[in-house]
Amino acid sequence: MAHRWKNTFTHADVTPEPLWLNRRAILAGMAGAGALGGVGSVAAQEALEPNTWEQITTYNNFYEFGTGKSDPSDNAGDMVTDPWEITIDGMVDNPGTFSLAELVDGMTMEERLYRFRCVEAWAMVVPWNGFELADLLNRAGIQDGATHVAFETAVLPDVMPGVRRNVIEFPYVEGLRLDEAVHPLTIMATGIYDRPLANQSGAPIRLVVPWKYGFKSIKSIVKITVTNEQPPTTWNKINAREYGFYSNVNPQVDHPRWSQASHRVIGGGLFNSREDTLMFNGYPEVASLYEGMDLRENY
Repeated sequence: MAHRWKNTFTHADVTPEPLWLNRRAILAGMAGAGALGGVGSVAAQEALEPNTWEQITTYNNFYEFGTGKSDPSDNAGDMVTDPWEITIDGMVDNPGTFSLAELVDGMTMEERLYRFRCVEAWAMVVPWNGFELADLLNRAGIQDGATHVAFETAVLPDVMPGVRRNVIEFPYVEGLRLDEAVHPLTIMATGIYDRPLANQSGAPIRLVVPWKYGFKSIKSIVKITVTNEQPPTTWNKINAREYGFYSNVNPQVDHPRWSQASHRVIGGGLFNSREDTLMFNGYPEVASLYEGMDLRENY
């Protein structure tokens, strides 16, 4: 399996975890700005401190396992993630159902240090391992006329207490516009800190779209569909007024029940550290995707 590092640090800097916590980490993309046409060139000027593995894996939203922040880590241990299959269908030249090993084989694996901003106004920084979604879609062969990509999470009622209680409508579904899906910042993550994803973090494979609120980064994916229509998305179906299809991080557009101008930093210490929220979560290189759009109306 090929490996490519688009950061200013090496594999040795990434593991073991304490090495992350004792240095000023730089955002992914700085070293590879030429290859990516400037991806990360602005945001990489800021130093980021990643959260610990424990913080990342014990503070989660994953309603299939319960609605509390600790429910996923408490309840997800029985989910079997090997073997795992993913169906790719819709407007592609090479549809099929593939094992995770088949899907990942030959992909260029990278490490991406990304801000993660929840719509609930909390945030963390996560060192993901994975590959660009564009590489997978290119392998599938996108057909002319395709405009969107839809995703679906596993539904396993035997091991998912939230599914048994019908806390929301399942399966959990999400979607992106095609140009968002193939943007170099959009990845399919298979690990954190160079370790396989924990079940509660979306094992064995999940989407990560760092400029959008976290619920867009769908977990434990079992289906990817390329389509010419905007697909339904779970939280937009539940309450379209509060959760738009795009859900780009935007400090100027408040949630109807709270401000989005700042966020609480997980692991921020005794004083509940807060930071100002950045437009597009600090990834201005995606702004061109929305040129001419009213981002208040298209929230």
